[in-house]
Amino acid sequence: MSYSADGLSQLSHQYHTCISEHVCRSRFAHEVRPVLINSWEAAYFDFTGDTIVDLAKEAASLGIDMVVMDDGWFGKRDDDNSSLGDWFVNEKKLGGTLSELIDRVHAQGVKFGIWIEPEMVNEDSNLYREHPDWAIQIPGKLPVRSRNQLLLDFSRKEVRDNIFNQICAVFDQGKIDYVKWDMNRSMADVYAGNLAYDYVLGVYDFMERLVTRYPDILLEGCSGGGGRFDAGMLYYSPQIWCSDNTDAIDRLKIQYGTSFGYPISAMGAHVSVCPNHQSGRTTPFETRGIVASAGTFGYELDLMKMSEEEKKTAREQILKYKEMEHLVQSGDYYRLVNPFENNNHVLWQFVSKDKKETVVCGVRLHSEANPYIYLFYPQGLDADMKYEDTATGKVYTGAALMKAGLPLPLTTGDYQPIRFTFKAVEK
Repeated sequence: MSYSADGLSQLSHQYHTCISEHVCRSRFAHEVRPVLINSWEAAYFDFTGDTIVDLAKEAASLGIDMVVMDDGWFGKRDDDNSSLGDWFVNEKKLGGTLSELIDRVHAQGVKFGIWIEPEMVNEDSNLYREHPDWAIQIPGKLPVRSRNQLLLDFSRKEVRDNIFNQICAVFDQGKIDYVKWDMNRSMADVYAGNLAYDYVLGVYDFMERLVTRYPDILLEGCSGGGGRFDAGMLYYSPQIWCSDNTDAIDRLKIQYGTSFGYPISAMGAHVSVCPNHQSGRTTPFETRGIVASAGTFGYELDLMKMSEEEKKTAREQILKYKEMEHLVQSGDYYRLVNPFENNNHVLWQFVSKDKKETVVCGVRLHSEANPYIYLFYPQGLDADMKYEDTATGKVYTGAALMKAGLPLPLTTGDYQPIRFTFKAVEK
């Protein structure tokens, strides 16, 4: 529990510090995270090893640090109806061994990550055919088949041991830099009052063994996105995929809400394609980058289909993000304008611990024919310091910025990006 007499911002800072300093025990909790490209919205199940290598080549040319091979690399899995529980590499699909693929990706100068969903099983799998009793079901009743899959009973040690041994046999095939642990359905068919409790203890046991055996793997949690955002999971995975909804405008509310309790460095946030696959909305590429920069930054689209203009923008986005990623990692975060209350713009801010650097980001949601002049008021600065706007060269005192404010730029078109950077100067 925590208390603040100075509002929700201070309360959030206390939670952010507590979790990042005293809950996340991974070495990555205090390291800048790699910018990644995930294969899911790029290819879904339809990929080969060459697809992943091509992504790696394009990623390297853009300045992306890592390629992640998502769902579909194991068993006979070409859709979501089979193979969960059969954690062996589909070498026919990849065109070779996993070890060879990892080496090919690393040869492009980028890191390699992989997706797993170890708690799940499909009825169309070797594991289920051999051990149908390992799935959580109530005898005599049809099970709930969410996403065509069932939960394995992780309260049972023999179940955990089997999956752990399968996963380790995969991970031992090469240098894996990152793992996305997913959980794409919720629990149902609970057959005993203590099952949910014992199940989570089983998940903790599995994760403990995994991070102990592979301390150099960056582990990201996921449950349909942010369904697993809690301190227990952050003890093992220093970041969690914030939501499977990658629409930038929806993300304004999702990330705003998550920030009340959890560090910004714990929130996975990616630039996705437009029209967005979930909402169908079209948002400027620059705006998608601004929104994704309020988290562990990455991409969730097919790099091979990007225009040259989009690639140029992506390179610029990555450079701008890397200029501020230390603030995302360890700076203080302020929610300046509430997306649930303001229907024209949303703003947030990062401030370095020494108060010498700050970045204000946001989105102007709607254009106006006769625009009102909106002022924004940065927070958390030193009132007596002088700050230079790096874009204009103008210098302001911290007091002037916080009390008098500055006007937001006038823009045309909906969903326009906003970004200001101020650095302390002596003059």
